[in-house]
Amino acid sequence: MPLLLTSPVLPPGGMIAKEYTCDGSDISPPLAWSGAPPKTASFVLVVEDPDAPGGTFHHWAAYDIPATATSLAAGYRAGAPAPFALARNDFGKIGYSGPCPPPGSRHRYVFTLLALSRPNLALPPSADAQAVIGAALPYVVGRATLTASYQR
Repeated sequence: MPLLLTSPVLPPGGMIAKEYTCDGSDISPPLAWSGAPPKTASFVLVVEDPDAPGGTFHHWAAYDIPATATSLAAGYRAGAPAPFALARNDFGKIGYSGPCPPPGSRHRYVFTLLALSRPNLALPPSADAQAVIGAALPYVVGRATLTASYQR
């Protein structure tokens, strides 16, 4: 069974509800996964906007998520504590900052879950999303994505 990432509020290819964006509560949506490979020791979750005018924009990088986890509840936000490590996003904030495309444009948001063979990435608290991705790539044993859009 392949690694699968789902959300009850993000239909694949559908629209992201305002609540999970900068126009709403700016909290993370609920996410769930199944099919973790046998060698999974931890997870990384990254949210990226590949349609940003300046290139891929990182909205969230959560890492050192325990291998026993199968979901993340809704409600994580920038600046709030979490039971896993959080990187600095491209807004310059630690944690989740939701979709916030320029008015009139529709952007895709790619939620990527990486299963890692390493239990932690041992990154400094100041690490940004790019550093998390770079540190994780050599240990990836599984990957799943979920893509949804948002337009202001």
